[in-house]
This record gives sequence, C-alpha cells and structure tokens, in this order.
Amino acid sequence: MARSVFDAPHFQTEEAAFAYVEAHLWPQGPVCPHCGERTRIGRLAGKTTRIGLHKCNACKGQFTVRQGSIFESSHLPLHLWLQVIHLMCASKKGISTRQIQRMLQCSMKTAWFLTHRIREAMVSGDIGPFGAGGAVVEADETFIGTDPSAPQRSKHGRHPGMSAKMKVLSLIERDTGRARSFVLDNYRVEDIQIVLDANLSRETNLRTDESSMYTAAGRYYASHEAVNHGRHEYVRKNDVTIHTNTVEGYFSVFKRGMRGVYQHCSKKHLHRYMAEFDYRYSYRSAVGVEDTQRAQIALTGFAGKRLTYQTVGRRTAGDHRIVW
Repeated sequence: MARSVFDAPHFQTEEAAFAYVEAHLWPQGPVCPHCGERTRIGRLAGKTTRIGLHKCNACKGQFTVRQGSIFESSHLPLHLWLQVIHLMCASKKGISTRQIQRMLQCSMKTAWFLTHRIREAMVSGDIGPFGAGGAVVEADETFIGTDPSAPQRSKHGRHPGMSAKMKVLSLIERDTGRARSFVLDNYRVEDIQIVLDANLSRETNLRTDESSMYTAAGRYYASHEAVNHGRHEYVRKNDVTIHTNTVEGYFSVFKRGMRGVYQHCSKKHLHRYMAEFDYRYSYRSAVGVEDTQRAQIALTGFAGKRLTYQTVGRRTAGDHRIVW
C-alpha cells in the first residue's frame, strides 16, 4: 500500500511540525522577534514548557517560531496548519472553507480565517517588472461575480452587463510562467495603463487581444501584437507565435475554482483569492514545482505576514494588487 504524503512526521506530531517550520523560517538558526538577537538564544526544555519555546538572553524575552508569522495567536496545532497549507498548495482549483471545517472539526470562522492567513502569505513580495530582456508577456482582463460599487441598472433600466461585474487584469510572463493579477475598481484605459506601467519593463513584447484598452499603452513597449478574437483569430504565426491562450488558460482555472469550489467571493477579499491562484500558477508542475516543494516555498514566505481577524476584511491603498 502506497504511503500518503500526510504520513510524514511534520503532519502528525507537534514536535516534528515545530522542527520543520523552524528549519524553513530560521534556516540560519532562531531569531528573537523582540530584539533581533541571533546568537545568545537558548531552547527551553522543561517538562511543562511549551513545545518550541526559546529564550533570548539579550532581552530576556521568550518566543516560538509562531511569533511574528501568520501562525501567531492561533490555537490550532501547528501540524494541522501544515496539513491545510499542503492542501491549499496542492489543490489546483483551491479547497473550500467548508471542507477545511469538516476536516479540522473546527468552527466556520476558524477555517475561514485560517485560509485567509495562508492566502495573505501567498502574496508575492516580488514587485519587479515582467518582460525584462524582451520576454513575452500576455495581458488580458476578465469579469466575475458582482461589483457592489457599480450600478446594477442603466438609466433605462437595462442590466449594464460586464460593467456590473468585478474586474480583474492578469499578466502572464510566458518564459517563466509567472502570473500577477489585479482587481480593478474601474475599467478604463488609464487604469490599464497604471497596471502596465508599474509591472512591465519597456523591453516587454506585449501580447493582447484586439481590445482598444491596450492600443495606446502598447506603444511604450518593444512590441505590441494583438489577435482579433472578434474575427475568430486565436493564433497568428509570424516570426513568433502571437496569441493570448496562456492567460486565457489561467482564467479558465481561476473561474472554475471560484465558481465550483469557492462559489462566492466579495470584492474586498478578491485580491487575496487572486494571490492564491497566482501563487499556484507561478509554481505549478509545468514549471517543475511539485506539491511538496510548492508548500515549502509558501512556508518560507510566512514570516512577517501576520494578519488579524479585525484587519482581514480591510482594503488598503498599500495593497499593490488593488487598483483604485
């Protein structure tokens, strides 16, 4: 009988889970979150001492690897955290909050907050431009759900169509497979221009559909080629292949996940769901990253990304995934 991935020790016991997390968050040894000390730190090992507890001999503070990360102030055992992280990283279209609730036998609130903390940690800290060195970048937009801030009826009483939906713009760099998505408050040329200017190198070879939203912006890059979907043109082969099939494939996975797994998402949380899908796509099997490694990469980004229940629903101007 084949062994399950969850037979690994760090998924089964707290001691092994702490050792696993410490190895990834403290690769050079423990760091005091109170004063930054790295050398004069000892592990406390009394019979009644909490697992993983350390003491800093510089500031006399005590801490565990949970402190200063998304694990802080969580009562959920660390080995269960690791199980959920692996499931979210391994599930191509995501895993629902209700499913997490049933697996952990916890409250809906706990499961929901847990998954949002993990999504926050999946947000890439890389804000470097795509397309450096002349790489091909595909850009496209999609519409999903309902935008409560948009008018739901026109002045003539008709449904305004796409303008009433939430708007997402995604960039996919073909060579590396990286994805970066943005939630747009408005669907205007200037909003598209803001995203492209902030995230694309001038050396970029831009590929889009025939939308006029990209006509002016495309002039600032090494090249801009578009396929005309309105005329049933999906691939054009010149010296290079021109299409937007890569970004449309990304949207296919995203929409199947949002409709089939999550089913509903409010606009104030959409940027975190986009970060989740961006992360899994950027580290997918097609670029050589498998489930276990994908979860390990996510774990290394958990330090310094604490999210509290009071702030989980806030949208801030500092969030680079939201274009106001």
